Amino acid sequence: MAEGEEDLPRDAKIVKSLLKSMGVEDYEPRVIHQFLELWYRYVVDVLTDAQVYSEHAGKQTIDCDDVKLAIQSKVNFSFSQPPPREVLLELARNRNKVPLPKAIPGPGIPLPPEQDTLISTNYQLAIPKKQPAQAMEETEEDEESVEPNSSQEHKADAPHPTSQRVSFPLTKRSK
Repeated sequence: MAEGEEDLPRDAKIVKSLLKSMGVEDYEPRVIHQFLELWYRYVVDVLTDAQVYSEHAGKQTIDCDDVKLAIQSKVNFSFSQPPPREVLLELARNRNKVPLPKAIPGPGIPLPPEQDTLISTNYQLAIPKKQPAQAMEETEEDEESVEPNSSQEHKADAPHPTSQRVSFPLTKRSK
């Protein structure tokens, strides 16, 4: 064994031997720790699921069937098989029936239409309309002549400013 391998835990030595058996000779030392963390997390998840299955079955301890069921459920929900080749070929045939749009010849790089780009206008601003000056003066006079106790009622009856939506298109800058 090389120097420093005696200090490694048994699990780290197993990971190291697995890497060596797969032909991996050059790797950073933290790779072993990353594999160990992945390994421990997977085992904890499987055993937690096995415990749930055991409790559901009314058993006091986890047995081999619970662990097998937990592993099978992990495989079924974590790893999915790709669709069969025939299905993929049929999807490709259907997709390829629609021809691509013709390229417009011109100088430079062809770009998509402006409405399909991120620089198109996609927002609106709400600008409140100003009240006429005469209406503003009348409301100020009314507020002064109203009793202090009825000010709440008057504010509820006051006209609310309406808003107007405005959008600004982006213009192209000349160089």
